[in-house]
Amino acid sequence: MKLDQKTVSRVYQHLRECLYHTAELEAGRLRGEIELDEAYFGGKRKGKRGRGAAGKSLVFGLLERKGHVYTRVIEGVSAPVLMQHIKEKTRKGSVYYTDSFRGYQSLKRYGKHHQVNHSKSYVDKRTKNHINGIEGFWSYAKHILYNYRGVSKWT
Repeated sequence: MKLDQKTVSRVYQHLRECLYHTAELEAGRLRGEIELDEAYFGGKRKGKRGRGAAGKSLVFGLLERKGHVYTRVIEGVSAPVLMQHIKEKTRKGSVYYTDSFRGYQSLKRYGKHHQVNHSKSYVDKRTKNHINGIEGFWSYAKHILYNYRGVSKWT
């Protein structure tokens, strides 16, 4: 087609923005059984991993089992920040599945809250509660983004 790289890049960026806005309109509020978790993207591998890692982008995610996924880059994992996104994107009375992170402690006021202690196991042996759906989504997203050498914070 004899198009330069900047033109192609601009078209793909516009398509990504359209897909994002369409997904935002379609998703509405999640309901039913919802898995919540946060992930860290980017940065160097050196140093700490997880919540203590420096130079990484923090992404919060909500996965409706057998439904949609909502993700958002956030500045921190404080309870008010997490609860704001949960309140905006989920329906009251849903069933929430999380890890045992303290930021989710006040989640009981929005619906049923089940926790999985990852230091013991990834699936609660007694209740069969898990957040493997959102964990799998993070794994898939990181694997796909690896091919593109990440995504800029500003896109």
